Amino acid sequence: MSITFSDLGLKEPINKALVDLGYVTPTLIQQKAVPQIISSKEDLKAFAQTGTGKTAAFSLPIVEQADENSKVTQAIILSPTRELAVQIGKNIEDFTKYIPKLNVTTVYGGANIEQQIKQLRKGVQIVVGTPGRTVDLIRRRALKLDNVNWLVLDEADEMLNMGFKEELDKVLEATPDTKQTLLFSATFPREVEAIARNYMHNPVEITSGEKNQGSDNVTHEYYNVTEKTRYEALKRVADVNPNIYAIVFCRTRRETQLIADQLIQDGYNADALHGDLSQNQRDSVMEKFRKKNIQMLVATDVAARGLDVNNLTHVINHKLPDQIENYNHRSGRTGRAGNKGVSIALVNRKERGKLSPIERILKKKFVQTPIPTGKEICEKQLFHLIDKIEQSEVNSAEIDSFLPSIYEKLSSFSREELIQKFVSLEFNSFLSYYENAPDLNKINDRGRDRDSSSGRGSRMSSDNMTRFFINLGRKDRLNPAKLMGLINEQGIDKNVEIGAIDILDTFSFFEIDNNYEAFTLEAFEKSRPEFNGRNVNIEITKERKGRRRSSSSRRRSGGSDRSSGGGNRGFGRTINKSNNNSSGQSSERRRNNNPRKNRRR
Repeated sequence: MSITFSDLGLKEPINKALVDLGYVTPTLIQQKAVPQIISSKEDLKAFAQTGTGKTAAFSLPIVEQADENSKVTQAIILSPTRELAVQIGKNIEDFTKYIPKLNVTTVYGGANIEQQIKQLRKGVQIVVGTPGRTVDLIRRRALKLDNVNWLVLDEADEMLNMGFKEELDKVLEATPDTKQTLLFSATFPREVEAIARNYMHNPVEITSGEKNQGSDNVTHEYYNVTEKTRYEALKRVADVNPNIYAIVFCRTRRETQLIADQLIQDGYNADALHGDLSQNQRDSVMEKFRKKNIQMLVATDVAARGLDVNNLTHVINHKLPDQIENYNHRSGRTGRAGNKGVSIALVNRKERGKLSPIERILKKKFVQTPIPTGKEICEKQLFHLIDKIEQSEVNSAEIDSFLPSIYEKLSSFSREELIQKFVSLEFNSFLSYYENAPDLNKINDRGRDRDSSSGRGSRMSSDNMTRFFINLGRKDRLNPAKLMGLINEQGIDKNVEIGAIDILDTFSFFEIDNNYEAFTLEAFEKSRPEFNGRNVNIEITKERKGRRRSSSSRRRSGGSDRSSGGGNRGFGRTINKSNNNSSGQSSERRRNNNPRKNRRR
């Protein structure tokens, strides 16, 4: 017999709100977490994949136990992004629909802080916030956490990935020792374990599936590409899936805007979501995406956190993330609410090595898939058109008066000729475009070695980046987050773009926008920083004939095939703000015969 929400011991006003929302059967994490939090004051570590209903799992028991007659703040819920914070706040408002005295306020950067202070002064029992804004309000003494009974760290791994450890520490220090700490995370790296050890007392552990494991509803595919064929492969994935509704993940804001611009120019319903957009711009993009006016949302990892979209057909990794744990977050955006989804990775020869550690985390294998050929795409699009015709409804009331004239005009054509003409009218653009289209799989086979060894393909996308050597590595306990923090501390410039990061055993590499090459060298030379007792040295590197060579002269890097990657952009939120004026240039596509521009989707 299946469990319903009414079996979880929640009071009537909450159950009534859940019925209004259409909630019937709790997910596994909700079945485990809600009774545990209600019945016990023990701290809790909860592991659940993205899209499994974590928000209700921690917020329902808080709503159940909060004292609506007391105006003090009783619960503080931290989330990594404002989008996720807003979504959590909205969910709690829905759950408290029939508890009018129980108030929730969401606080985040980019909004008027004075307005948020006014809301807090009215008396709010539940506060949802991003770490940075929460600390600002604590410093202003506008947010008092002395009486907090519950502290929730939602997406704890992502908050640490984004460099919020200092802010988390300050919030945790402002709360009483008697509180119940609830830590929810999709993955559980060492840094999250450290938070649990330092700030939780003998926590109970519950899981929904295995730790870090991918969703059973998501299949994982990869396509072999070169830098020259990567974007064309992305378009073919879209063309072979006429009903695609996807997020395309890129590693940097600049890359995100560039790919979105290219897709838009090539006639796709696409747009970009990244940290350089204002809140109004982000809201507008997300509203169009939820209404499916946008079929392909090109986004960075951080910007896509907290997206409440349940029907995505695909997640496409235009570039794999630098931190392999982030792949799980990305792929978890599809295959939600019982739906099936596909996660696709476009990888060149160098990036193939990243698939094996991801497979170990997911406990699933990637399936190598050939890039669709022109013939396959045309067949898919043709039968998609036929299916639409077959399923279309005839509005007799509107067209009956025109039919006699139409019948007369078309009377000279046979049934077969009419079908041929109609299909050709709708479909000629696709047939023409893909008529002599090359097989990208053969191009990749010829170009893959050249792409990875000569560096030619990589320079196309890394030409605007300088590659630096740094004399620290894994043995010095350096990771991408700490490296980004180290760069932040030098005060180079808030607008600098950070590219790919490669952490090796005894040394590492990172990329920085060419425009800040001199600033970076001068900043490190002036401050002479130390890291774990070691003097830090950086040099500009270049590659020749496949071998890395170091040079202290200030010249531009030849780049590695990791191109303008930088998936750790969240760590550098104080410096990684790229220009939002990149105008995408289409790849080698015959623009005058673009099927996307000549027909409506």
